[in-house]
Amino acid sequence: MTRQAVVGIDAGTTAVKAVVLARDGEQLGWSRAPLRVTHHGDRVEQDMDEIWSAVGDTVRAAVRDAGDGVEIVAVGVTGQGDGAWLVDGTGRPCGPATIWMDGTAAARVTAWERDGRGDLVRDITGSSLFPGALPVLLEQLEADHPERLDRAAHQLNCKDWIRFRLTGEIATDASDASRTYLDVTTGTYSDALLEGLGHQRFRHLLAPVRPPHEAAGTVGAPAARATGLPEGVPVVVGLVDAVAGGVGLGAVRPGDAYLIVGTTAFAARVRQDGRGPGPEGRITLATGLGTVLECLAPMAGAPNLDWVRTVTGPDGSGWPDLERLARAAGPGAGGVLYLPYGSPQGERAPFVDPAASAAWVGMSVLTTPGQLLRAVYEGIALTLRECLGEPVTGRTLRIAGGSASSDLLCQVLADVTGRPVERSTAPELGARGVAALALVAGGAAADLDSALAALGRPAATLTFRPDPAVRDLHDRQARAFAAARDALRPVWPSLRDLRSLTGAPSSPSPTTESAPAADGLESL
Repeated sequence: MTRQAVVGIDAGTTAVKAVVLARDGEQLGWSRAPLRVTHHGDRVEQDMDEIWSAVGDTVRAAVRDAGDGVEIVAVGVTGQGDGAWLVDGTGRPCGPATIWMDGTAAARVTAWERDGRGDLVRDITGSSLFPGALPVLLEQLEADHPERLDRAAHQLNCKDWIRFRLTGEIATDASDASRTYLDVTTGTYSDALLEGLGHQRFRHLLAPVRPPHEAAGTVGAPAARATGLPEGVPVVVGLVDAVAGGVGLGAVRPGDAYLIVGTTAFAARVRQDGRGPGPEGRITLATGLGTVLECLAPMAGAPNLDWVRTVTGPDGSGWPDLERLARAAGPGAGGVLYLPYGSPQGERAPFVDPAASAAWVGMSVLTTPGQLLRAVYEGIALTLRECLGEPVTGRTLRIAGGSASSDLLCQVLADVTGRPVERSTAPELGARGVAALALVAGGAAADLDSALAALGRPAATLTFRPDPAVRDLHDRQARAFAAARDALRPVWPSLRDLRSLTGAPSSPSPTTESAPAADGLESL
């Protein structure tokens, strides 16, 4: 008997994943391929053709894994957000994509905050600036690579580039457009913002905004040959990965909240509208589903753990051994605090500071490697506590992302935030989220609620409950953490200057290619 299925594609920063899901949510096929990230100092790029090639290989393998007797009825696509993904009039890349991790526009962010353009962006988009956002990147690229802007006809975010290669259609959705020039209250591009920034010359680059569950073309013959998908299958507009992950978790109604910990972290609450005052570093994403997400996306994610493993772990130690060391150190890490601002781009939530730097404080000659490790876990959790605010009685925190597979991190998050933490069992939540949209576009579900019900809302393998015995300790730790961070903030610009004067790279190396170990929903 033939089984109808949908394909979900998730192109994150470090990997492309593809999943084939039956209408009842059973996973029939899956595949994954790593992606390279290239660093040139603060410039961080990816090859757009390489990403498309990885999509082709991954989808073909997932469809093959699903076996015979499967009828693909629709395709959903999600991917990393932000950055500049420019193509010319023929659809060819104008150069490598400048991705969300890029730090070259940090000085422009500072200048925009001083001259009022940062306030204008916040007022209209509901989001704070950071160096990887499209408006500042376009100015930076115009200065550094004017030939790319001269050729550019369209700006396509990651998922939009993949969907364009599948269908030949130029389009985007509100979640990706929210980080460009979109007025989140109207769901349309803001002429006032374009004019206020002096960016009318970039208006022609912006793709039409369409509902995320709408079909934006069908799989063309060249894409069918590249991917193994049937020609003529509808492809939905889709969502940026962080929003798609929330859909995959079933967090789609006002009041729902979730947390993703991958290459970066992402804390989101579903709201009815996006206007009104918000915290520093707030990101507001229109979903196109009648809601908005109020988000904070700190850079304090898995790279801190990867780095500390390298510098403190015994040679050849795996994560189980290192986590045993950190667990044995106990809550509070012997009084050591870690400020998890290790990203070359600085920090963007719960405050914005391109000069932010990582540090351990409170060490002595008695500090152990296990305490240094434990402090990193707790530092990430303390940052997320700041982003989440005070816990709501009776509300469980849903968590996903590559780093959420760590039992230790989940328990530390529960203890530090005071919230029960529920980890999802569902694999590839971003791909699952757009697969739900694909069910709607393919006519296999009447609406998103029925699509999620058909796929099965994710359950939890384990709920990590906060230990009341350490609540006071972590409350005091949180106050000390904020005080230490605020005391060091005035020194950060000088430390950044010293880093450049001594020749220390502000990215992993002057020119490197890497695929970080953390996987999941990496970006926003």
